[in-house]
Amino acid sequence: MKKNKVIPRLSTPIIETHCHLDYLKELPLDTLLSKCIENNIEKIITIAVEPDNFQQVLKLINENEFIYGTQGVHPHQAITYNNNVKDEIIKNSKHKKVLAIGEIGLDYHYNKSPKDKQIEAFEAQLELACAENLPVVIHSRDAEDDTITILEKFAPRLLQKGVIHSFTSEIRLAKKAIELGFYLGFNGIITFKNAENVRAALKITPLSKLLLETDSPYLTPVPFRGKENAPYYLPCVAQYMADFLNHDCEELLKQIHQNSMSLFKF
Repeated sequence: MKKNKVIPRLSTPIIETHCHLDYLKELPLDTLLSKCIENNIEKIITIAVEPDNFQQVLKLINENEFIYGTQGVHPHQAITYNNNVKDEIIKNSKHKKVLAIGEIGLDYHYNKSPKDKQIEAFEAQLELACAENLPVVIHSRDAEDDTITILEKFAPRLLQKGVIHSFTSEIRLAKKAIELGFYLGFNGIITFKNAENVRAALKITPLSKLLLETDSPYLTPVPFRGKENAPYYLPCVAQYMADFLNHDCEELLKQIHQNSMSLFKF
C-alpha cells in the first residue's frame, strides 16, 4: 500500500462516522463530495466541537442530502460550556439529521480547559444525551481513569450508548467501553508505523463493535500522509483494517455498515 498511491475501489457502501467538513480547505465542497461519491462514501457525519461551529454543521446538513451532524462541546473548549450553550445543544439536537451529542469527553494530554471544567462539561452533556435519547461521540486522551469512571456512571441510563472515537487509549478502556456497550472508532492512525497500541486495541475489538472514521482533516492514512485528510480516503483505512484482521474487506465493510446504521439510526 505504501508504494501504490491509489484509493482501493470497493463496492460496499461506507459511512464516514467522524469528520470535520467545515475544517477541510484543500478542495471546494462540491468537488470533495463528488470524490466521496466516486469512492462509495454513502453517508457522512460531520462533528461539532464548539458553539462557534454549531451553525456551520447545521448549514452543511441542511444543504446536503447525505451529510448528517452532531452537536456538542469538545473537551478543549469545555470552558465555553454554560447554560446558554446547553440550551442551544438541546434545541439543535431536535433536528432530524442531528444524530448524536458530541464531540464530548476528556483530554488530559493538552489540558486546553481545566480538568474540572472538562469533567463538568462531559457529565452535563452525557445528561443531555440521556434526556434526548441520543448516542454520544466521545473523545478520550490520556484520561482513562476518569473516562471509565464516568462511563460506568452514565452507561445504565444512556440507552443509545455511543462511540469512543479515534481510539488511541489503553486496552483497559477499550475492554470497559465494549463491556458497557460502546463502539470503538478507528481511522488512519491504524496505518501509522508507530501505532502498535492502536492496532492492539483494534485486534481485541469485536467486529460488531467496529466503526470507520477519518477525523479529517487530520490523521491522513498511509500512503497519502502529507495531504489533507478527507472522507474519500476511508477505503484506504478499510482495506488496511481488513488486511490486518485477516478478513475479506467487502464482508468486513458490510458488518461495519450495519454497526453504523445501528448506532446512529439514520
